[in-house]
Amino acid sequence: MTNSSSRTIHQGRNIKRFREMLGIKQDALAHELGDDWSQKKISLLEQKETIEEDILRQVSDILHIPVEAFQNFDEEQAVNIISNTFNDRAFENAFANNCTFNINPIEEMKKLHEEKIALYERMLKEKDEMMARLERLIEVKR
Repeated sequence: MTNSSSRTIHQGRNIKRFREMLGIKQDALAHELGDDWSQKKISLLEQKETIEEDILRQVSDILHIPVEAFQNFDEEQAVNIISNTFNDRAFENAFANNCTFNINPIEEMKKLHEEKIALYERMLKEKDEMMARLERLIEVKR
């Protein structure tokens, strides 16, 4: 059994996990990081146990995930906490007490993204309608 204090956090693996949860390809992350980056370089980065602070900050900004998540997230420890916290009746008790769970934050992010797209599409439609009105006004004045 490994002592949690002697366990090290694999920052590259954490970047990979969060990137995959967000549905972002290595190529896309490389593109966002700049011309010096490629898919291969991202693959190598994700294999590194420890990553330079400035690179972590850049990835953090792109993925909108706190740097601390890459530095501190330990999947094994999270699984242990969950398995030790929840027993067979945990969900039953939670629903009996009217607790709600945000089961999938990725779905929430997708919903927010869809709302932004809908707003953008409405704005484009309004712009097109305004342009059509302006063109009609110009024709009338000729």
